[in-house]
Amino acid sequence: MNPAISRVALGTSAIAGLFTATDDATARATIDRAWELGVRDFDTAPLYGSGLAERRLGEALRSRPRNEFTISTKVGRLLRPGTPDPLFKGAPPLRPVADFSPDGVRRSLDESLARLQLDRVDTVLLHDPEDHLEAALTAVDSLRELDLDVGIGVGTNSVETALTFVRHASIDHVLIAGRYTPLDQSAGQDLLPLCAARGVTISAAGVFNSGLLVGGTTFDYDPAPSHLIARARALEVTCSRYGVPLPALAIHFPLRHPAVSMVVVGARTASEIEQDIAFLRHPIPDELWLQLRAPTAAAHRGTPHR
Repeated sequence: MNPAISRVALGTSAIAGLFTATDDATARATIDRAWELGVRDFDTAPLYGSGLAERRLGEALRSRPRNEFTISTKVGRLLRPGTPDPLFKGAPPLRPVADFSPDGVRRSLDESLARLQLDRVDTVLLHDPEDHLEAALTAVDSLRELDLDVGIGVGTNSVETALTFVRHASIDHVLIAGRYTPLDQSAGQDLLPLCAARGVTISAAGVFNSGLLVGGTTFDYDPAPSHLIARARALEVTCSRYGVPLPALAIHFPLRHPAVSMVVVGARTASEIEQDIAFLRHPIPDELWLQLRAPTAAAHRGTPHR
């Protein structure tokens, strides 16, 4: 196995119908292809398709040796009858209800394990707790009290939220989405150095900035402002001078920081995960990195969804 692949996790929002409905067979083929390519780490959440991501991931992995893969899921959302998150198409009629109480995060984890058909996960992340910080910080302690032998952390696209948890909670891991990319390096100023100093591992998700770095026109799941589109296109031109696809730069960029242990890439189809791994394998010449050393983005405050 290419050692670099051990630093890539498959994110599962796309196979749960983010923006476009995806059927079970396509989702299964995506996960199976990721496995064939050597991917052994998976990130999911109840929010993704109101449980579709967890159910589909669990079904695909249930015949695989449990000691050969890791899964992170998230807590803080309970699925109850109602209207699903509108970002996810084809989701069942289940409404994500925020609940960061000690009982709520425990129930959230138990329900995730049932959907995943597993008796344990490897990492539990408080999911987008921006509006529930006090309760979510307390929830870290309540999860510790369960003595689950899992990593505990926060998953967010807010640098400020991540910093709050690193400074004030006993966490092991931060998943930061969209805030350490060629377009937005805001996590690099304080968050990444603090995590490195405190031994908190980091996964960088949202490395394509919701599609803007793969030729799309959305940023943080909304239409991208014109100045960001222009910057992305300028980056693309610079990369082309060195024969590098812009998505390859986007995948490699966070992995160059010593605090980042893994990137999380989403894929809707088997061909998309094949492309992602090809981008990972694409060499980036030192000259391009030198060209890009000047700051390319100011801090951008994201929306609460990933």
